[in-house]
Amino acid sequence: MAIHRCERGSAVAEFVMVAALLLFVAMGVFQLGLALYVRNTLISAASEGARFGARADAQPADGTARAESLITNALGSSFAQDVSASRSVTASGVRVVEVRVSAPLPVIGPLGPSGSLTVSGRAFSEEQVVAGDQP
Repeated sequence: MAIHRCERGSAVAEFVMVAALLLFVAMGVFQLGLALYVRNTLISAASEGARFGARADAQPADGTARAESLITNALGSSFAQDVSASRSVTASGVRVVEVRVSAPLPVIGPLGPSGSLTVSGRAFSEEQVVAGDQP
């Protein structure tokens, strides 16, 4: 197969363009996977913190500490900066512990705007309100 003089070197240029395109696609898939991993890890930690804080012998602050510990171990301390817990009573009189986590959403690698991803976990408290008691 004869190569014309005007086509000489076109394979190198074609390879560079296709490789750059594939690199951006691969990085996009990686970034999406990282964002989903961070989101799922935060949801899991918030739910586990709520369950931990809802135990009969625990306070909501215990749930906050548990969620912070799980997030720090899995993702790093920068993702565990804003963790809070509260105890509330639903309209039907059921006590619920909620742990809320706000963390940066990774946009470029693990970096991103802080507080842009907020998740929460809720659990029924083991100590429930009996008829006539106030929370």
